[in-house]
Amino acid sequence: MGEWAQCRSRKASSSHGWSAYGGQVLGAYYPHQDPSGSSSGSAVAVSIGLALGSIGTETSGSIVSPAERSNVVGIKPTMGLTSRDMVIPISLRQDTVGPIGRTVKDAAYMLTAIAGKDTFDNWTSTQPYDVSPDYVKSCNHLALKGARVGVPRNGIDYYLDGSTKPVMAAFEKALQTVRDAGARVIEEANFSSFDPPAFARNSSVVLDTDFVAGLSNYLSALLTNPNNVHNLQDIAHFTKADPREEHPNRDTYVWDRQLSRNISDSSPESWAAYESNLLMGGEQGITGALDRHKLDALIMPTFASFHLPAIAGLPIVSVPLGFYPAQTPLTMNLKKTMVSIAPNIPFGISFVGRKWSEEKLISLAYAFEQRTMIRRKMKPYIRPTFELSDQLEPTADTPYKLKVQYHAPVVHHPRLAQRILQKAMGNLFSVRNWVSSVFGYAHSPL
Repeated sequence: MGEWAQCRSRKASSSHGWSAYGGQVLGAYYPHQDPSGSSSGSAVAVSIGLALGSIGTETSGSIVSPAERSNVVGIKPTMGLTSRDMVIPISLRQDTVGPIGRTVKDAAYMLTAIAGKDTFDNWTSTQPYDVSPDYVKSCNHLALKGARVGVPRNGIDYYLDGSTKPVMAAFEKALQTVRDAGARVIEEANFSSFDPPAFARNSSVVLDTDFVAGLSNYLSALLTNPNNVHNLQDIAHFTKADPREEHPNRDTYVWDRQLSRNISDSSPESWAAYESNLLMGGEQGITGALDRHKLDALIMPTFASFHLPAIAGLPIVSVPLGFYPAQTPLTMNLKKTMVSIAPNIPFGISFVGRKWSEEKLISLAYAFEQRTMIRRKMKPYIRPTFELSDQLEPTADTPYKLKVQYHAPVVHHPRLAQRILQKAMGNLFSVRNWVSSVFGYAHSPL
């Protein structure tokens, strides 16, 4: 994933998929493609078949954005549905952990496995389930029939520019597909108040104060700390001194701003900003629009979908919508190092709902996916040569090799499956409770 989830440098988007540890991840649909972020590698790996599914973290767009750019499905759950235990926090008031898969059903399998209460994350105690739903059962290809979905045009129009014309053309076509499937599409299901500059200012305060406090708490829980870093100031000193971090080319603008604030995550200023955002994202935003128009979900292009759910802790399911056409001019990222927009680069469509409405959103997204099958209409321009077996040394408890056909690894022992998952995801989240339920009896292609 992108180092520090892009929460470090002024030109954050130029760090999509980059880390000092792993180097640069590139998207698979155009040479030197910006993969978006921050869960960049999670999406790309799924897109090119290195994994059945992967896990991402989202504070604001970091699951659904890379998912759309890799032509895969991303689910950003309601905050509190999945545990964030041992995830390096950007904001405990916004962060969530969710699945990325090639299909809605693949992602639903993973969400079923990772959802649930965790005593190590108090936010999960707010979920209304003693036993989490089986989200795979929500995959109903007739789910759009009779559904009411709304289009919040004022929440979309703000983000339109020349580069979004092909996306909007595909979006309007998708709305007709939804109607043809029997849904009622409510146009102008607008937000009663939509002020992106205001919630951006509030978010800056919330994320800055949460990150400083949350990082210190995370570091204090580590059993070993070989570099003796205990807070953001220590991390900043380490980053500026280590040449692998490419400072000052990759600056620490965000950290410098965070360290300069004279308020904490519990200060009145931080809580006022947080509560203001909850109002804008909820009653004045998504939940207000859903309730006024008696909707099952909102439907939006993914590029416009994640801002209010981020600040209100609401769920999103993003599925493939289309691809930039052949004559699309190239657009580079801010540092001119990667291609942001070009022919064949994918984009997505999102279903957005109330808290704990994942079952409904998955059903609608699945029905749309099955009627369109967009993912199959464009292949990545590259095929992987990487093999998981090259990265795993046999041990006494897993003396097994991977049998590979057409770059699809087949696991012949459940302990090896666990090691694969732990190696790939161990730095992102705790696999303590659910790894066995995902791959505990893995005997089929990942």
